[in-house]
Amino acid sequence: MNDSTLRVELSNGLIVLIKEIHTSPIISQWIWYRVGSRDEIPGITGISHWVEHMQFKGTPTFPSGTLDKSISREGGFWNAMTYLDWTTYFEVMPADKIDLALRLEADRMVNSIFDKEVVAAERTVIISERQGNENDPLFLLSEALQAAAFRVHPYHHEVIGDLADLQTIQHEDLVHHYRSYYIPNNAVLAIAGDFIKETLLKRVYNLYESIPPGKLNKRLVRPEPTQNGEIQVTVEGPGETTYLQIAYHAPSAVHPDFFPLTVLDSLLTGPSSLNMFGGGISNKTSRLYRALVEKELAISVQGGLQATIDPYLYVITVILHPQHTVDEVLHVIDQEINILQQTPPPLAELQRAVKQARALFAYGSESTTNQAFWLGFSEMFSTYAWFENYLNNLSLITPQDVQNAAQNYFTRKNRVVGIYSPVNNLAKIHQID
Repeated sequence: MNDSTLRVELSNGLIVLIKEIHTSPIISQWIWYRVGSRDEIPGITGISHWVEHMQFKGTPTFPSGTLDKSISREGGFWNAMTYLDWTTYFEVMPADKIDLALRLEADRMVNSIFDKEVVAAERTVIISERQGNENDPLFLLSEALQAAAFRVHPYHHEVIGDLADLQTIQHEDLVHHYRSYYIPNNAVLAIAGDFIKETLLKRVYNLYESIPPGKLNKRLVRPEPTQNGEIQVTVEGPGETTYLQIAYHAPSAVHPDFFPLTVLDSLLTGPSSLNMFGGGISNKTSRLYRALVEKELAISVQGGLQATIDPYLYVITVILHPQHTVDEVLHVIDQEINILQQTPPPLAELQRAVKQARALFAYGSESTTNQAFWLGFSEMFSTYAWFENYLNNLSLITPQDVQNAAQNYFTRKNRVVGIYSPVNNLAKIHQID
């Protein structure tokens, strides 16, 4: 870490990372909990996301209905996210108003209210959210793809959970989940912005040191067995558009092959951002854009590689041109992958792909909020050193590394092919009448 960044661990196990950034008078605070959908079993899928909702329902000190007003009155904003491996809450405040956010997060780590009537009302909200997602063809396709890709590992289910569980999770289940995971020794507090780190750290100690640690839950360890052949899934639904997704089993963020795959992603579909707040970069120089979109086989093509604790997926998503079929598009994708497997990319093309991936990473790391995000996010699957070494690791990738990654991961037996076919457009899965 550099001189502006400090990492300490409190006596109760809370990890605190703080970084001074004096470019603007704001402070961004993130608190991360090591709990997400991977920690859920059938019967309580979606419970981490539901607890996230309940964290906005107030405490005795900050009653329901006053939280939003308190934050906005001071010129700040806040939100939260639940994902596969983690749940996080954040606030961005004027520097002289950060104490409100500090007190709020320390308070709701311990004192969040789970009123039974509010829990019942929130069940309706979350079920409606789930039903709203089901109107999105890509949600339906991604859910089917994920379920097919993971038979054993808890990455099997969507973060929002299965409807059957959302209808049956009880009040005591939510309270137990909260008490089990929202403890200081299961959390990382990350703060970046315009402050003096010694002064801020003293305040953090004052608010958090007295919170007792809890009993850490052993995280689920259910490794996904090797897939022995290509899996194909088809989802039918309303609409006019055909979607194609191809998911290849991919390594975890700390695996050495993660970085060659990151460069391969940039080369094949254009760079994808790991940062939830990262900006975009044009993918018009990527191989699949040129092969599919420029030749009017597809409307768009995107790729995505996620930084996760356990091996997850590299997903290519294509929106098909209405005059072309899945078979045509899949054939072109396989051709492009085969070329990479047979011949390492030219050095100039590799350097351009690395440059684009580095640029996107840099764009997603500039602001105070992004700096605070990376402090905590990197700790969810590795350490902050992973972030600090990211650009250097990309620069070390060779054409042979990219070829090896294509050969090792982009095989048919290692993938799931998913098709969303509009019910009034079924003929276009394989042929046009």
